[in-house]
Amino acid sequence: MPAASDPLVRINNLSFAYHERLILDGTSFSVPRGKVTALMGASGGGKTTLLRLIGGQIRGQSGQVLFDGQDIGAMDQTALYAARRRMGMLFQFGALFADLSVFDNVAFPLREHTTLPESLIRDIVLMKLQAVGLRGARDLMPSEVSGGMARRIALARAIALDPELVMYDEPFSGLDPISLGTSAHLIRQLNDTMGLTSIFVSHELEQTFGIADHVVILANGRVATEGTPQHVRESTDPLVYQYVHAQTDGPVRFHYPAPDMAQDFGAQTAP
Repeated sequence: MPAASDPLVRINNLSFAYHERLILDGTSFSVPRGKVTALMGASGGGKTTLLRLIGGQIRGQSGQVLFDGQDIGAMDQTALYAARRRMGMLFQFGALFADLSVFDNVAFPLREHTTLPESLIRDIVLMKLQAVGLRGARDLMPSEVSGGMARRIALARAIALDPELVMYDEPFSGLDPISLGTSAHLIRQLNDTMGLTSIFVSHELEQTFGIADHVVILANGRVATEGTPQHVRESTDPLVYQYVHAQTDGPVRFHYPAPDMAQDFGAQTAP
């Protein structure tokens, strides 16, 4: 059995490609148990793909994704579903069921995966909604709530089964400053009060560095650097420095590769 000090998630020499496009190329890192880990890096670098690999939605071509010491990629359907019941997922923009009320959205995983009586489900749902500040919105429909509220409802749904691991796909995207700050505070607070392990994908440097214990920067299919937010800020790696300091040019070029200027704009030969 894994020790309490062992990482809850370990990525070992993992490679993954969409057809001919290589996304991850021998990537390795660990997610500390009980901590908040941020996955960062340029768009298209494999961050959301890693969440899908950890959840078993897709499987790598080589390497391992270990969840509590067990290889997700080697699990059969029964074992994978059992592992997923120990995980919660906050999808980008919430992904609420449009035809279900706020209450029924949060109750959905409880009704799907347990045999609890409705009276107990009611109490659990209201407690989870209270944790995200939305117990009073229980009877509203998704179309009646704001984008920030939808994320918080989706978070209540993600923690309905008291998971050990919660994954967040860009939880700050498209939020106003108040909602963004609220979401960041909730990730940190719920992680600590519920004893969770959290992984989130983000491009928001200030909020991410404010709540993360561990930061992983992905680039070119591998880990460019990882460590505490302070360690990442002080990195001298050119790519990490460009990302952290939001420089327009560097290892990630501003200009997409193109023919020489003279070739495109030089004098044309008259016919």
